Amino acid sequence: MTKKTVPTRRIFLGTAAGLSLALALSACGGTPLATPTTSGAGSSGGDLVVGSANFPENAIIAEIYAGALNAAGVKTTTKLNIGAREVYVNAIKDGSVDVVPDYSGNLLGFVDATNTVVDPAGIVAALPGKLPAGLGVLDAAQAEDKDAMVVTAETAAKYGNLKTIEDLAKVCDQLTIGAPPEFKTRPYGLPGLAKIYNCVPKAFTPVSDGGGPLTVKALLKNEIQVADIFTTSPDIPANKLVVLEDPLHNWLAQQVLPLVKADRINDTAKTALNNVSKILTTADLISLRDQVEGDQKMDPATAAAQWLKDKGITK
Repeated sequence: MTKKTVPTRRIFLGTAAGLSLALALSACGGTPLATPTTSGAGSSGGDLVVGSANFPENAIIAEIYAGALNAAGVKTTTKLNIGAREVYVNAIKDGSVDVVPDYSGNLLGFVDATNTVVDPAGIVAALPGKLPAGLGVLDAAQAEDKDAMVVTAETAAKYGNLKTIEDLAKVCDQLTIGAPPEFKTRPYGLPGLAKIYNCVPKAFTPVSDGGGPLTVKALLKNEIQVADIFTTSPDIPANKLVVLEDPLHNWLAQQVLPLVKADRINDTAKTALNNVSKILTTADLISLRDQVEGDQKMDPATAAAQWLKDKGITK
């Protein structure tokens, strides 16, 4: 399974000659991993800082969180496009950020490299005992966004009607995979493909836009043949791309949930964020991404504000 003047899902990088392309969540809610404070917006006072990873979807969710908190009377500021999980987890630890939207499975894999839990409820239940001291999560949404290995229809046909990563593994050594730089070392990236599917690509091209326009362009131009693109991407249906099934569960359930600095979240803030999780769906994520990344080119804050109004959270 955090987004801005719309940077894409991991961060813009690269020149054409080193094409640095890029990478970034079922049902049942989670429970807080730590008991939040009930006095003020946070134990140290001041506005809550809502951050995001450096891709559009995460920025949109961060703006939704901020809007919901403000509507509940909790003053917030935003610090968007912080970077990948390695960066924003440290930002929450050091107190420079208080809330970031995260994705349950990848978060659990990040804090527990030995994790073997794959079901949504089990992942949420396992998180409390694995997070660093002082960090917590609130309720998980039904909304989910997962990494996926994606190919063009032409590539799928050329290599024997590819439908699954098991199919891909048979020809993996002939193909170049494009994904965020961290995909090279993360357990669910190249190491996971090799370990679980025996899929070792001919080459790896890092692309730092989190499965966004640079990645899609490289895929369509056949500069890469396989791309890590998130399942809520509007580019998948728009370009008739083929999402390869993951029957051996290299990628975990990825429900959206707030990762928080526990002592900065009071009961009012907790309720506001949990109320968002109660109603946020995967279909919402696809629609919101289309508004921001599609022809409308809507600002994440504007898209978030409209969603909050449509759902009755703001007037």
